[in-house]
Amino acid sequence: MPAIRPRHLCSMAAALVLTVTAPATAATAASGADVAALREVMFVGNNWEGTADVIKSTGDFAKIGRINVIPDKNQRMAEINADPIRWIAFMTIRNSVGEGHDQFVDDMYSTPDGTSVVVSRPSFADVVSIDLSTGAVNWRFPVSGYRSDHMAVSPDGKRVAVSASTSNTVHVLDIETGRQLGSYSTGDKPHENIFTKDGKQIWTMSIGEVNTALDAPWLDWTKGDRRITVVDATTYQPVKVIDMRRRLDAIGLTDYSDAVRPAVFSPDESKLYFQVSFFNGFFEYDIATDKITRTKTLPKNPATSDDRTTFVNDSRHHGLSMSPDGSKLCVAGTMDDYATVVNRTTLQEGPLVTASKPYWATVSGDGKSCVVSESGTDQVTAIDFATGKKVVSVPVGDHPQRVRLGHVAADWTSPAG
Repeated sequence: MPAIRPRHLCSMAAALVLTVTAPATAATAASGADVAALREVMFVGNNWEGTADVIKSTGDFAKIGRINVIPDKNQRMAEINADPIRWIAFMTIRNSVGEGHDQFVDDMYSTPDGTSVVVSRPSFADVVSIDLSTGAVNWRFPVSGYRSDHMAVSPDGKRVAVSASTSNTVHVLDIETGRQLGSYSTGDKPHENIFTKDGKQIWTMSIGEVNTALDAPWLDWTKGDRRITVVDATTYQPVKVIDMRRRLDAIGLTDYSDAVRPAVFSPDESKLYFQVSFFNGFFEYDIATDKITRTKTLPKNPATSDDRTTFVNDSRHHGLSMSPDGSKLCVAGTMDDYATVVNRTTLQEGPLVTASKPYWATVSGDGKSCVVSESGTDQVTAIDFATGKKVVSVPVGDHPQRVRLGHVAADWTSPAG
């Protein structure tokens, strides 16, 4: 386990502290002749470096190219340095959630035609569209507040929802133009977003404050308003709010956090599987009965301290995906330095595949592998769903986090420069 940098806390920072089912792909909306002209790939966001590596979506997952997602860095930094409040927010991100580094890419999706990739950039508090041919910025949308975070793309690939974590808002944008189509309010620090497969709802998970040292169970109330906000994806009006605190208390887990982190629906969307802060495992939630039906506790790494203040942004485990047939779950055991495939029927885990601070889990293009980002060793690793064993690891850039399926032109190469 790599050493975890100390938390940098101060009163000013406290005031501003910023914080799947098979992966959705924007380009799945393309069809016919368009599909023939596109190549399916995986985008790997290298958060601390400000790049995205493009790798094969199956097979040996070899690197195809790289994109600079901060081509406008000088302009953005000039704006930040000229504004004392924005500078404080920028430095707060660096010294808290960024673990001493700037956060230049959190999430990304390609457009349906494979010509651009849309990226959320936490430290710049924005979303940009990058032209995959030229590397230039097509459009930029500054989010409300001081930090952008996780995104989700609609099933038709036309809309992207982005969490603005410090303003407790989700913005929904036209993926081609960057125009805001709507927005809605959430609990504290919106994080993961998921569109339902029919595109009619968006589920947003709010994780609350994750950068304070008030991590003891009896101080859980200090973490803020954590809830799942479900909205109508046409009107962006709330459909329901789910507070997992009451559901956890009902099964006697009063000391467990109710901050829902990565989550994934079953193929029929009758169940939601989700991780929470501090917990080495996940839960199964039955949507019809509104109850947590099963709890899965996964092994701890003996070398990992149980001191909650050492967990990166409160996340002991962070990363969850499901095989397309719904039979297997893949879990990134972030602080425990492993990933594992879990049988969904029995909840029995497979081999614990050694991985250095794995931060995300997604599904390969052919659905045969789980792909995790190893932020501790700057690589992505594919694990076979059938055997639970490692297939291959591929080097990428500095601190990979989100990994998303997408498309580029069939003959695409990295933009010059």
